[in-house]
Amino acid sequence: MRSFRMRNLLSRVKKKTIKNRNRSCISITKELAHLVEQEEEEEEVNEEGFNIKSSAPSHTHGVQPLGNLYLNTSSTNSRDTGLGNLHTLSDELVLDILGFLDSTSLGVLASVSKSFYVFTNHEPLWRNLVLENLLGGFQYKGSWKSTYVSACYPSFDNFAVALGGFKVRDFYSDYLFQSWLCANLEMKPEWLERDNVVRKRGISVEEFVLNFEEPNKPVLLEGCIDNWGALRNWDRDYLVRLCGDVKFSVGPVEMKLGEYFGYSDQVREERPLYLFDPKFAEKVPKLGDEYEVPVYFREDLFGVLGNERPDYRWVIIGPAGSGSSFHVDPNSTSAWNAVIKGSKKWILFPPDVIPPGVHPSPDGADVASPVSIIEWFMNFYGATKNWNKKPIECVCKAGEVIFVPSGWWHLVINLEESIAITQNYVSRRNLINVLDFLKSPNASTLVSGTRDRLNLYDKFKNAIEAYFPGEIDELTRKEEERKIQQRKLSFWDSVADTNAGAFKFSF
Repeated sequence: MRSFRMRNLLSRVKKKTIKNRNRSCISITKELAHLVEQEEEEEEVNEEGFNIKSSAPSHTHGVQPLGNLYLNTSSTNSRDTGLGNLHTLSDELVLDILGFLDSTSLGVLASVSKSFYVFTNHEPLWRNLVLENLLGGFQYKGSWKSTYVSACYPSFDNFAVALGGFKVRDFYSDYLFQSWLCANLEMKPEWLERDNVVRKRGISVEEFVLNFEEPNKPVLLEGCIDNWGALRNWDRDYLVRLCGDVKFSVGPVEMKLGEYFGYSDQVREERPLYLFDPKFAEKVPKLGDEYEVPVYFREDLFGVLGNERPDYRWVIIGPAGSGSSFHVDPNSTSAWNAVIKGSKKWILFPPDVIPPGVHPSPDGADVASPVSIIEWFMNFYGATKNWNKKPIECVCKAGEVIFVPSGWWHLVINLEESIAITQNYVSRRNLINVLDFLKSPNASTLVSGTRDRLNLYDKFKNAIEAYFPGEIDELTRKEEERKIQQRKLSFWDSVADTNAGAFKFSF
């Protein structure tokens, strides 16, 4: 199969990377053509290349990367002939247009040509139809199209499955192939080996505040949740039995835990749905009883708002490959994340360093980034090797807690099925930053986790002044002194460190 040919090319050709969805998946020159002829005879794999998961199927419809067309000079791209005059449109634009169609229209259009058959069966189109129309009331059937047909047209269930696997010859598309590739790519060892986070066990609260919270520096804490009931009890069987028919937030829909695990067992897609629920302890109080906030994070000043505080705690469950692309935590809060089952790869950049490939809007309201986490690793992770100041990285395992300081960019990917709890909080160390954020001119756009975005600043400030008279004025004075001292140090650094790199950490 040519998809497997691409696998071997990717795994054997050193220093070749997938650039983006509008360019060739890999630049293949004539001198590399002999690799294709040898691929079935040679099993040796270059460890510096990309590896496909051993369980990965070939692309459902036989889509091949555009590079294969250049090696097959006798072939024409059926993608272009089947689209007719629309062939000049990019694949992404074609799919955007198809996204406006309902299921019946997609089904009819699939019969027009082989090319339209491939495009109209693109899984994300059917995923959107399922999530928008079935609202979580579905049983995943191995593909999103089969799931939709099974729920809406039960009598056609088996027929739809049979139609879902037609192979189309000589169809070349980097955009469609990369979606499959990102869903089936192994994490490269070099993406996991860097571990430069500070790790601490048994430190005092005072040491944590002095060395990490005040200087706004990440740290991985070991041994501070060993007494959690969740660490002992939270496996699949226990959670499904405990939660029963309770539904949890999974992307834009609500699902029972049993339904979600049924989905996560079967799914193989670029961006798996992530269970991320801020009301888990209210929905199932025992879940809230089986963990407690680690001692380092118990000063949480948003608590003065009582039930009016913004969303602040979440249970997080997801399969391998799920996670969160680069973002900064809401409302200028700091956060902690405790892994209960599984493991997570973390990459963190300080507030003044925007991660490569990430493009926030000037006001920070929107962030443009690669479609998937794997795509970021493929295209941008390597760039960080040459930076004088590397990002903070680690793998956080069950029983470990990572502290994410206010304003830090971070990406997280589950390396296996994982369960975690995370909370955002406000302490005296970042209270002034949070207040400044809440009163920003575009607070109605930036503030999250509450319906009352415009009034949150006044409510929070008044409550703090009532509970802690004079505290805001004192912290404001200290913050001004800190900024003055920081400006002095920055000036000295600028004249003394002539070899400074382009990026600086803020601690």
